[in-house]
Amino acid sequence: MRIGKFTSPAGRQRFQESYDEGMRLLPAPAAVHDVRTAFGEVRVYRFGTAGGVPIMLLHGRNGTAVSWQPNVAPLAERRTVYVVDLLGEAGASVQTAPIRDADDHAAWLDETIAGLGLRTAHLVGYSIGGWAACNQAVRRPERVASISLLDPANTLGRIPVGTVLRTIPAFVSARGRTSFLRWVDGQGADPLANPVGRVIDAAMRDYRPALPQPAYFTDDQLRSVMMPVLAIVAGRSVMHDPVAALRRAEALIPGVQAELWPQATHSVAGQCADEVNARILRFLG
Repeated sequence: MRIGKFTSPAGRQRFQESYDEGMRLLPAPAAVHDVRTAFGEVRVYRFGTAGGVPIMLLHGRNGTAVSWQPNVAPLAERRTVYVVDLLGEAGASVQTAPIRDADDHAAWLDETIAGLGLRTAHLVGYSIGGWAACNQAVRRPERVASISLLDPANTLGRIPVGTVLRTIPAFVSARGRTSFLRWVDGQGADPLANPVGRVIDAAMRDYRPALPQPAYFTDDQLRSVMMPVLAIVAGRSVMHDPVAALRRAEALIPGVQAELWPQATHSVAGQCADEVNARILRFLG
């Protein structure tokens, strides 16, 4: 089994420049942690010192901690916030052992929460980070106080074949990446015009992950999630059938607060940041 790596030293440097640029837009972290796990060293940024069970933010594919820039400060006013660079992706975390399956993914995240000295955390995940939050609730629920799923990928609905096919040109050329990111964003904006888009573009160009495909949750697995769950489904998402995803959440997850946001695209966490932040805090309130 392989581990993720940059394609070249020059590629690593290009990505690092984009990452550093994006991180400068976040508030100064109160602390920076590099937590050792059996699968590598996980970079976690801590923001704020508010009381209560803390929030842990899990980003979408290639987004890194940079993608949470519109969310960190408002959330940190009410809760201590931990922002994770997902292990196995481009970012400040360093993978040292293969992540073979969903159990391994849950194991490293559980070790990370424990390594931070936290008894429990509220997991907030966007896209593939939403899958990671749900995976934790299914496989390692002991340290999970609640989960908030922001248009989670391959969680409430399967990723359409058409979406998978659209990713292929994105790994071939700069034009393909721009076209794909513009399509996912759904608003026609140039993805390279903002730091998050530049980080994602650099990761797609210069980093090759070696991660398993996220395992689709069975009906029984979703029924097993007993902690509080907030599920926000974007009405214009390209990652699943939104109405079917909403209905699956309502039918299977006990006590879920499931909402369809009709005008939101898959980029809901950033595009609707004010509404998302307020909804998460109300959910936790």
